[in-house]
Amino acid sequence: MPHVCLIEPEIPPNTGNIARLCAATFTDLHIVGVTGFRMDDRTLKRAGLDYWNEVRLHRHIDLERLYASLPESRFLYFTTKTEKPYHEWRFQPNDCLIFGRETRGLPEDLLKANEERCLTIPMPNKNVRSLNLATSVGIVLYEALRQIGSPVR
Repeated sequence: MPHVCLIEPEIPPNTGNIARLCAATFTDLHIVGVTGFRMDDRTLKRAGLDYWNEVRLHRHIDLERLYASLPESRFLYFTTKTEKPYHEWRFQPNDCLIFGRETRGLPEDLLKANEERCLTIPMPNKNVRSLNLATSVGIVLYEALRQIGSPVR
């Protein structure tokens, strides 16, 4: 199964919704760095409902620890700063889908160092800067699961 990774998420309900999505699809959720909230935050727990015991949650101090924990994975970086659409990518079972902060996205240096693995969700309306983080994760995760032939087809 693929993995979902959030780099320093800032908004508890987004993380809670993503956790619920990961629980529903048996997808491991990795959180890297410091969150903009406490992991026992009420809104985080509420968004995840009573499914937190179903979430396979992993915490990492930094990206290097994430990389070390998933030696068989390809790391894919999601950003509005590329033209390569996610739906043209060929996902593999161990891919790790990496998403940045709600307000800033992924760091520019990380994107530049990994340009060949940066993907975007096309948005026809150029007046809209980005999609909600939980929405973005849902779109990409379900496409990855569809491609690899997961039971959620």
